[in-house]
Amino acid sequence: MADRDRKAVRIDAAPGRSSFSDSAPAVVVVGGGIAGLAAATLLAERGARVVLCEKEDYLGGRVGGWPTRLADGSAATMTRGFHAFFRQYYNLRALLRRVDPHGTALVGLPDYPLWHADGHRDGFAGLPKAVPWNALGFLARSPTFKWRDLISVDARAALPMLDVSVPGTYDDLDDLDAADYLERIRFPEAAHALAFEVFSRSFFAHPSRMSAAELVTMFHTYFLGSGEGLLFDVAADPFPHRLWNPLSRYLTSLGATVRTGTAVSAVERGGRLRFTVHATGGPIDADAVVLASDVRGLRRIVAASGELGDASWRADVDGLETTPPFLVSRYWLDRPVAADRPGFVGTSGYGPLDNISVLDHYEHEAGAWAARTGGAVVELHGYSLPSGVDEVEARKRLLEGLREVYPETKAARIVDERHELRADCPLFPPGGFAHRPAVVTPEPFLVLAGDLVRIDLPVALMERAATTGFAAANHLLGRWGVTGTPLWSVPTGGRVPLLRAVARKWGRSPGQPGNRPVLRNA
Repeated sequence: MADRDRKAVRIDAAPGRSSFSDSAPAVVVVGGGIAGLAAATLLAERGARVVLCEKEDYLGGRVGGWPTRLADGSAATMTRGFHAFFRQYYNLRALLRRVDPHGTALVGLPDYPLWHADGHRDGFAGLPKAVPWNALGFLARSPTFKWRDLISVDARAALPMLDVSVPGTYDDLDDLDAADYLERIRFPEAAHALAFEVFSRSFFAHPSRMSAAELVTMFHTYFLGSGEGLLFDVAADPFPHRLWNPLSRYLTSLGATVRTGTAVSAVERGGRLRFTVHATGGPIDADAVVLASDVRGLRRIVAASGELGDASWRADVDGLETTPPFLVSRYWLDRPVAADRPGFVGTSGYGPLDNISVLDHYEHEAGAWAARTGGAVVELHGYSLPSGVDEVEARKRLLEGLREVYPETKAARIVDERHELRADCPLFPPGGFAHRPAVVTPEPFLVLAGDLVRIDLPVALMERAATTGFAAANHLLGRWGVTGTPLWSVPTGGRVPLLRAVARKWGRSPGQPGNRPVLRNA
């Protein structure tokens, strides 16, 4: 990646042999999402005998997709919803380059627009990438932020954003929830809705349920700490077509076995090798295991595997939580939305509606359907819905939000629709960081991976999944004397020395930035 941020941090893997020369170990990877695919790919590339088990009939996890047939007879692909591939997702992009070396599977969107129901609109196109000029440029042109509003801001409370480190920021701020922290900063109300709550809700949780440290670290990762900017790419085709199906074929070409529709119920010590993995179709012997399941899957497997780990680790796994429900509604409409509508817009103040995607403005499959029928394909997201939500009512309110934001859709007839109501994303609550399980476990040769897993780098969402997947493989390879792959991160501390110095002198110091990720809980 020749144009990577010049301040990006490289974390080298332990030195060793380039591959297994003989007696390659057998590794079972449980979970075929991004984390499991990253771990399986690196292990297979080094010559390990990999078996990847995924309970669904498709790969990709929460970025997966599956075929469906529309009411008009068209073949289509349904997914779990929109995902933004930010430019600072270095490790995820390294994984994708295995099957997309020229980067054509992703296409850039021109802006990241944010719309509020009261008329405020902001975006991030054309901003300088350098800190602090990106923030100053945003303030200068934003109709939401007024210079006079900055007088009311509690600068001391906001200073930790300028000196982020991991885990130092969590030591200082993890016991505080993001909503309380935003109140302490005293930013203008519209700024809360657009620049902070939209970001925090991208973690599928309301700020009141989210750690302030997680929010501050995210702001560093995507804005104040990164020179990549806040613009992002999207998949030009449904996720399976150009990403996961090719990666599955790549794994198979390396000798790995990819088993979809294969659920793992438990892992026990012993058997012909070090572990016996109990899976659909019969037990699998393994020298090592990577657990790359979602929260519920990990809790279920560990609970059924009574000998694994120690009491403290098992309690930490059992204490993991999921976010409130979220709803993805996709509509195939009989007429287009306005041609100037953005491919994606984040929304606030429109009830439970958090964003709108117009898929036919960037995705080939949706675009072909729209061109053939004269219609449009739109997708709506509603995050952090109430527990026990009435799905029918939630669908109705999201659709009402679409028609308010894009009034031309009021007259559109719905050709077909698909809905996904899920509640399986990891929650990062106040005070949870110290008990978040890390990549390395008390069990030799058993590691964890996924966006629920702690790794002491400023990474999030899909990038945390890819990073922990590679880190899990690196750890196992290191035990066998085989080198892994470098990890990359946005700067692991505040980007501007002068601003860091100000933050440390006048703000609550979040600690000293480190150079290497901690893979083990302290």
